[in-house]
Amino acid sequence: MSIKAAVHKKGTLSISNLLENTRKKPDFYKVGAIATFIGVVRGETKEGKTVKGLELEAYKGKADEVLQNICKELQAKESIVDVQIHHFTGKFHVGEELVYVLVAGGHRNNVFPVLEEAVERYKREAPIFKKETITDKKGAVKSYWVNEGKTE
Repeated sequence: MSIKAAVHKKGTLSISNLLENTRKKPDFYKVGAIATFIGVVRGETKEGKTVKGLELEAYKGKADEVLQNICKELQAKESIVDVQIHHFTGKFHVGEELVYVLVAGGHRNNVFPVLEEAVERYKREAPIFKKETITDKKGAVKSYWVNEGKTE
């Protein structure tokens, strides 16, 4: 797989696929650092409610375009050789992986800020939607769509 960024069905890609993609780049010899972010389903909300699971959906065509544009813009930064963002859709249990972000560059001080920017931007810009199923303090199970500050 040589796609730099996309939305995928759960289970179709591994973090090792991203590393393999990066190692195949002709300018990989410039890489001195690779940083990754793996987003997983957290078992508790910010309010302390128990999460039972998540369901993620995406406006795939637009999400792919947004993710690819983020990668292209960030890869233009100084000393950056590769940026990849791969987000998954489907039903997820606590602890399962939701997203992989990889940044490769000449030095660690170049890759860490770009990794953070990539994560913040995909969360804010990509049309990916999260339905959270929780158990409240009384034991009632509820599901709702989560808005994480997306601006449309």
